[in-house]
Amino acid sequence: MTPEHAALIDGEPLPTARVNAFLEAPFRGAGNGATSHNEPEPARRQTEPPSVARQRRRWATQVIVTDELARRACADRGLRIPEEASPASVLAVAETDVADLGSIVAAALAHSPAARTLLAALEAEQRVPEAAVRDYYDRNRDRFLTPDALRRGVDPFGETAAPQDLQPYEDVRDGIARELRQAAGRRAFFGWLDQARHGVIYTHGHEHPGDPSHPDHEHRH
Repeated sequence: MTPEHAALIDGEPLPTARVNAFLEAPFRGAGNGATSHNEPEPARRQTEPPSVARQRRRWATQVIVTDELARRACADRGLRIPEEASPASVLAVAETDVADLGSIVAAALAHSPAARTLLAALEAEQRVPEAAVRDYYDRNRDRFLTPDALRRGVDPFGETAAPQDLQPYEDVRDGIARELRQAAGRRAFFGWLDQARHGVIYTHGHEHPGDPSHPDHEHRH
């Protein structure tokens, strides 16, 4: 018999129906529980081994738990969560996001307006010192070669590199600061999520996919 709740969050039940709805939603992406195959979803589900189905449910539970935790965090912060145009659908997850964030967090951000809202708020709170921006520019000169220098094969770290071979700092400064702020916001999001999960107790069959206490565990995110 399927349990009525997938987890308890600070003692409050998270309905299994929310996990089921996520599993049944149209989804395009990649990672531990997502899929990018062209075969229709129901056909794939019918042919997957039981261990894969169990891991998919555990993975999906993590996504929904992250959504619920983000909803509560937004409420605590007084953040308005935008209305979903189609709550039953799940946005595509880019391969690069899976690589950078892990499939659980990437899928949670694609699925959950609350998670995206919280991430945006955390990113906006980050302050990037000017010295850090300048240091990034100086240490990553290869990223800022001019098109002409790239065509000529200029070594940005070599003695022959001239100042005119690099895009001026003033022209790229804002873009660097934006990237560093985004990276700091993501680190803050991961830190928040690690803390927020401490109050979660999972029902059997809904544990974290990497939990070594069950035989199908995989330490992937």
